[in-house]
Amino acid sequence: MPTPTITDPSDLDQLCQRLSSADLIGIDTEFVSEDTFYPELCLIQISTRDEMAAIDTRVISDLQPFWEMLTAGEHVTILHAGREELNFMMRAVDAQPKRLFDVQIAAGFCSNEYPSAYGSVVNKFLGHKVSKGEQRTDWRKRPLTEAQISYALEDVRYLLDLYHRQVELMTESGRLAWFEDEMESWQQEVQTALNRKDWRRVSGIGKLNPRSLAIVRELWTWRYEEAQRRNQPQKRLLRDDLIVELAKRKVDSPERIMAIRGMERSAVRRKADELAECVRRGLEAPAEHIPRSPRQNTPPQLNLLAQFLAPALGTICRRAEIATSMVGTASDVRELVAHRMGYSEKFGKNGDSQPALTQGWRAGLVGNVIDDLLEGKKSIRITNAKNADPLVFEDV
Repeated sequence: MPTPTITDPSDLDQLCQRLSSADLIGIDTEFVSEDTFYPELCLIQISTRDEMAAIDTRVISDLQPFWEMLTAGEHVTILHAGREELNFMMRAVDAQPKRLFDVQIAAGFCSNEYPSAYGSVVNKFLGHKVSKGEQRTDWRKRPLTEAQISYALEDVRYLLDLYHRQVELMTESGRLAWFEDEMESWQQEVQTALNRKDWRRVSGIGKLNPRSLAIVRELWTWRYEEAQRRNQPQKRLLRDDLIVELAKRKVDSPERIMAIRGMERSAVRRKADELAECVRRGLEAPAEHIPRSPRQNTPPQLNLLAQFLAPALGTICRRAEIATSMVGTASDVRELVAHRMGYSEKFGKNGDSQPALTQGWRAGLVGNVIDDLLEGKKSIRITNAKNADPLVFEDV
C-alpha cells in the first residue's frame, strides 16, 4: 500500500480525485495549539481501502479542494475524537461530512470505555497494538522524517477496520440507531460551539454572585477578542484565576488592578485601562442583564436526592455494557432531578430546559428509571454488598 507524502498541489488534486470514488475515508490530523488562538494544522493523514497518504499542510497552503471533497461526498468519514478535525473543516468551508463515524464515540456504545485513547480502542476491538514513538514531535518543523510520517499514519491505519467491527457490534446489540442519533447531536454541538462565546467555562466561578458574574462575562469577552486579534491562546493572555479575582474584588481602577498578585506577570500589563473598563461595565450592567448564579434558590433536598440517585446511573450503564460517561454524569442526574422538581438550574424555577437524560435513547436507558424512582414506582435494594453492582431496581 503506497504511503506518499503530498507536498504538491497537483498531487493533492490527484489524491482528491481518487478519494472522491472511495466509500470509506479515514482521517486524522496533527496540529499544535500551544501558541496560537486557533490550532495550527500541520499534517493531514488519510486512509482508504486502497491507500494511505499524508498531506503536508505546511507546504500546501490551499486545502480548499480537499475540504470541499471531504464534506461533499456520500462516503463515510471515519475518525477518532474528531472535534478538532470538524473545526478545521468548518473554519475552511463551513461544512461537515454528510456521513460521519467517530470510533471513540462508537466505542462507548460497544463497551464501558469512553473516552478512550486511539491505541486503547484499537487494542480492545482489533487486538492490535498501535506503534508508539515520536509522541513529542513538533509537527511544525520541517523536514519530517520517515519515522514521523509512519507514526502519524498509525492514527489512520486501523480506522476502517474499527468501523467495520463497531458497526457489527452495534448492529448485534441494537444500538446502531442510538449511535447515529448521538453522532447527529454531537456534530450539531460541535458546530454550535465553534464560535460560541461560552464565558461560563471560566473555572472557579461557581460561588460568585450575579454582579461578579457580570464582570467575568465582560472580562472573558475582552480576552476572547484580544486573543483572537493577537493570535494567542486566551489563557496565556489572561488566566482564569485572575479573571475570577478581578470579579471578586470589583476594582475598576488600573492601579488597583495591577496591584493584584499575578497581574504583573500577565501579558496584559499595558491593558489595565481596558480591564478597568470591563469591570465598570459589569458593575453598571442593568439588573435584567445580570447573569443568574447557577444554583441559587434550589431546595436543600435536591442535593440529597441527586447524590442518592447518581450511583443508579453507573449501575444501569454497567449492566447494559455501555460507557457511563457516554450516557451522562452526576451533574446530568442532578439536572434531571431539579427539572422534575420544577427547578431548572439553567433557567430558574419552572424553567423550560430539557435535561439530557430526558431525551432520546438516554431517556429509555436511564431517564425513565430515575423518573420511576422519583415517583416511587421503583425502589433500590441492596442484594449482595460484595457484588460489583450490589444495587437492584424493583417495581413497587
